[in-house]
Amino acid sequence: MEAVARLTSCPMSARKMRLVIDNIRGKKVSDALNILQYTNKEASLWLTKVVRSAYANWEVKTEQDPAEYDLYIKAAYSDAATILKRFQPAPHGRAHRIRKRTNHITIVVANRVPTPAESNVA
Repeated sequence: MEAVARLTSCPMSARKMRLVIDNIRGKKVSDALNILQYTNKEASLWLTKVVRSAYANWEVKTEQDPAEYDLYIKAAYSDAATILKRFQPAPHGRAHRIRKRTNHITIVVANRVPTPAESNVA
């Protein structure tokens, strides 16, 4: 069983977010939260919220205790979103473009131990 959590228009570039996402992909949820807690980047704050949300979504979806089913992060990725374009005055009457980048985060959490609903289907 899988549960998905998404955060759209996170005010950070996708490139910076991917540096932290690569550290938690494929890890157990508890290990991923520990890694994020001690990662000294702003992206870890945003990712902690999304991982906790995916964990809660799995719990609501299955109505089971997540501790018994060995949850792990099956997929985690960051896609580029809209770019806010601004101009900054520059010397000699010119203007430099400032791009304020955003991204969309998607976290998919799945269980390694099958739930009773999954074992009845098979």
